Amino acid sequence: MERLTTRVDHVGRILVPAKLRRKLSIQAGARVVLTWHRGKLQLSTPEMALKEAQDRIARLVPRKVSLVDQLIAERRAEARRESED
Repeated sequence: MERLTTRVDHVGRILVPAKLRRKLSIQAGARVVLTWHRGKLQLSTPEMALKEAQDRIARLVPRKVSLVDQLIAERRAEARRESED
């Protein structure tokens, strides 16, 4: 784990050191995601946050299961029930 120190300026901004911005491919004006978890602040990019969420879901769903196929089947069954009423 690499640790770098930075400062908070007089209006509350935190300077992300260039070394980390390069590692994260963060350019000036880019959006970042800040997450507070277990007393720690984590910085990531929206792409990294999406990938993390996808990985979490992937661990919960068996590989051969398609959530898309399940959703489509559920919607079709619901449409059939509604048309029968």
